[in-house]
Amino acid sequence: MTLSRWFSLLIICLFSVCLSIGLSTTLSASSTSEYNWNLPVWMPKPIVPADNPMTSQKVELGRHLFYENRLSITGKFSCASCHLQELAFTDGKIGSVGATGEKHPRNSMSLANIGYNPVLTWANPLMTKLENQALVPIFGEHPVEMGMVGREKQILAMLRDDAKYRQMFTDAFKNDKSPINLSNLTKALAAFERTLISVNSPYDKYRFGGDANAISPAAKRGEKLFNSEDLECFHCHGGINFTDSVMHEKLAFQEIAFHNTGLYNIDGKGSYPADNTGVYEITSKPTDMGRFKAPTLRNVALTSPYMHDGSIATLEEVIDHYQVGGRTIDEGEFAGIGSTNPFKSEFIGGFKLSESEKQDLLEFLRSLTDEEFIKNPAFSNPNLE
Repeated sequence: MTLSRWFSLLIICLFSVCLSIGLSTTLSASSTSEYNWNLPVWMPKPIVPADNPMTSQKVELGRHLFYENRLSITGKFSCASCHLQELAFTDGKIGSVGATGEKHPRNSMSLANIGYNPVLTWANPLMTKLENQALVPIFGEHPVEMGMVGREKQILAMLRDDAKYRQMFTDAFKNDKSPINLSNLTKALAAFERTLISVNSPYDKYRFGGDANAISPAAKRGEKLFNSEDLECFHCHGGINFTDSVMHEKLAFQEIAFHNTGLYNIDGKGSYPADNTGVYEITSKPTDMGRFKAPTLRNVALTSPYMHDGSIATLEEVIDHYQVGGRTIDEGEFAGIGSTNPFKSEFIGGFKLSESEKQDLLEFLRSLTDEEFIKNPAFSNPNLE
C-alpha cells in the first residue's frame, strides 16, 4: 500500500472514532424491535447498533441522502451513482468511476442485505460498521469517490439551508439540539442501507415459502449441484444470504471469511495486481494475498461483471473459472496460472460439469433474482416521485 493511501485510511479511521466519541457501539438485536422490518417469518432481523436505533423518519432521511447529488464535489454524483436499484445496487461497470472521473480498481458491490454483513467492502476486515463505512465514499481520497474531503462545513451548510432537510433531521433526531451534523448524516445513511433487504426471489418462495412450482426443474437440479461436495459452492456462498460472512439476531457469533479464488498468480508465487491485493493490503501478511470476501449471490444475475475487479464478464465464465480451479492468463502484465496459486482456498479445486449441468446451475443462480427488490419504491429515488 502506498503511503498516501495509508494516510487516507488513517484519516478516515480517526474521523470515524471522533464521530463515535461518547456513543455506545454495542450491537443490540433488541434495538430492532420497534421498527417494522416487514420480513417473512423465516428471515431473522439484522443487528442494529444500540447508538443508532431504526426509525421510519431516519430511514426516509437516509433515502434522500443516498440519492443526494450535493454530497459530491461536482453536485452531480451520489451514493446511488455507483449503486443502481435496477442492478441490485451495483453499477454494471468493471470498476466504478468517482465524481471526478477517477477509475476505481474494484467492482461496485451489491448493497442487497448489506445489514447482514459483519464486514464491509471487498477486503477490509477492520470496516465493520455502516455508519463508519459511509465516510469512505464521501471523504476518501484514494480513490476519490464523492470528493468531499475538507468540505465538511460545506455539506452541513447545504443541509441547514435546505428547509426539507432541516425538517427531516429534526424529525429523525428529535432529542438532538443541533440534529444536522456528520454523525447523524452517516447514521441516517446506514439506517436506510439496513432496509435494503432482498428475500422475495423465486428461490425464496420455493425453499422457504413452500411453493413447489416457484422455480423450474432445472433450477432444482442446479440447487443440488450448488450444494454438492463436488462443486463446493455452498461452503463460501451458503446460508440465508449466500455468503460465509454473515450476522443476524439469531446467530450466537459473527461469521467472517475471506478467500483467494486463484484469480491471479502473476509471479508464480501467488501475487495479485498491486492495486488489488485483498486483505494483504491491510495486514501485509503473505497468506492474505488475494483474499477477498465472498459476496452474496442474491440477484447475482443482475450484478455483472464479477469478481472484486470486475474481470469476469458473465456467470458462464465464472463457472468456467471455478470448474478449472483457477484462471489462467496466458499473456500480458497479469499472466499466470491461478490454479497453482499457493494461497488459493482449499475449496477451489476444480470439478467436472456437463453442459446440461452447467445450464442447470445457471438456472438456479437466476432463480435468486428478486424482482420486488429492484422495483420496491421504498428504495427508489425520492426526487423522481
